[in-house]
Amino acid sequence: MTALDRAVDRAPDATIEHGDAVALLDRQTGILEQIAAGVALPGVLTGITTTLEDLVPGSSCSVLLLDRETATLRHGAAPSLPVDYSAAIDGMSIGPLAGSCGTAAYTGEVVVVEDIATDERWAAYRHLADRAGVRACWSTPIRGRDGILGTFAVYRPHPHRPTPREEHLVERLSHLASVAIDHHDLLTALTESEERFRRAFEDNAVGMALAGLDGGVTRVNRAMQAMLGRPERELVGTRLDDLVVPRGARPRFGAQGEYEATTTTADGQVLDVAVTVSAIRGISGLPRALSVNVLDITGRRAAERDRRRRVEAELAQHAAEAANRAKTDFVSALGHELRTPLQAITGFTELLGTLDLDAERRSAALGHITSAAHHILAMVDEVLDVARIETGALPLTVVDLPVAALVTSVLDMVGPLALAERVTVQTSPGCPALRLRADERRVRQVLLNLVTNAIRYNRAGGRVEVAWDGAPGAGETVRITVTDTGPGIGAEHLDRLLKPCDTHGRNY
Repeated sequence: MTALDRAVDRAPDATIEHGDAVALLDRQTGILEQIAAGVALPGVLTGITTTLEDLVPGSSCSVLLLDRETATLRHGAAPSLPVDYSAAIDGMSIGPLAGSCGTAAYTGEVVVVEDIATDERWAAYRHLADRAGVRACWSTPIRGRDGILGTFAVYRPHPHRPTPREEHLVERLSHLASVAIDHHDLLTALTESEERFRRAFEDNAVGMALAGLDGGVTRVNRAMQAMLGRPERELVGTRLDDLVVPRGARPRFGAQGEYEATTTTADGQVLDVAVTVSAIRGISGLPRALSVNVLDITGRRAAERDRRRRVEAELAQHAAEAANRAKTDFVSALGHELRTPLQAITGFTELLGTLDLDAERRSAALGHITSAAHHILAMVDEVLDVARIETGALPLTVVDLPVAALVTSVLDMVGPLALAERVTVQTSPGCPALRLRADERRVRQVLLNLVTNAIRYNRAGGRVEVAWDGAPGAGETVRITVTDTGPGIGAEHLDRLLKPCDTHGRNY
């Protein structure tokens, strides 16, 4: 029920005399017409107070409005009271001893003061009443939808107590005053809300548009016009999806949502924009229009693309540096791998050049030289395999290998190194006839590296033992173990064990 409906519903009842009822009904109709016509609140309240003054001769009436934030009463209407009196009590604080009106607003109860001269509640305001020529005052709280709105006061020049008729008349008129004040507050709130929306729309730095549920643009703000370089008259009537073209799916009209789009300025520049659509709902809760925010993110997107380019360039640089390091590591590893067979060739060549060997020993030395040379050639082939590794097409030649023969060939190759380092190399076969299936060249290289390091980082008079075991049946695992009497590797260096050419800062 609206404020006007409540006023109409409160028609005069049987407790009021017929003449008063007719007069009240006539005045009430006129006042409701004023409210509906939007007459300012002071004019409406003046009409209400003069109604009581006409029905109760000798009375002077006033309406004070409660300011809840400051707990004070402000002037509303007082057509018959002295102007200086109304000005003096304008802004008075409410409280238990604040005259009739201040006390009524504070307690929420009707306050009747028959004689102002003797009532303690008027002690602070008695001098004002004397100058205004009033001796009696009763005040009724005006109640609205959200509590007390103000007070309706009736003054008399002589000590007086209200009659039942006067009480009924004030009850009806104070209710009519509450209707007028509630309506004014609602209208004021609506006007303020519309002004806030208008200011938020017009002064917003972000482009905004209003559109119907069919997507037709009905209004745009200044920021939107500046963004597009087009006046509002050219934009009104445009379809929203033609104005901001979605990059992908967008929410259906009438629903809230966010999406990215593009829009074109008057000079043909294409802008990247972020669009937010919100539904403007009516009193029924159903969408009635759309509010659209359009934020220019062209600069942001350009910055993101620039950041991506920088990141890609940095990644490419890191990859190039990593490739360069890998090349360096590869060259180091290659030198490390070539050193052992070259030492074997050098050693056996020195034997042939410095010692008078018989035919058998001479043939054996030549055989070791040939074996080492073949190993170097195999390593050259491995260098060529690098390209195949990068393409994931490294070939493996898997054959049956006698473990004993493999170990013997490796030990023959490192013989000169062991002799020079004064290290004894021996074998401990667990199964002499054991065979394995593997790529001979790569297994030989691994074993050669292990035995060479075991000799090189051993101690004079030390020992290296190569042992192997396993079952001769197919599918079994063969284990080859290289044990030496060197200092070993500290636990703190184990995580670097497989790093190429890393001696961990010590002669291990």
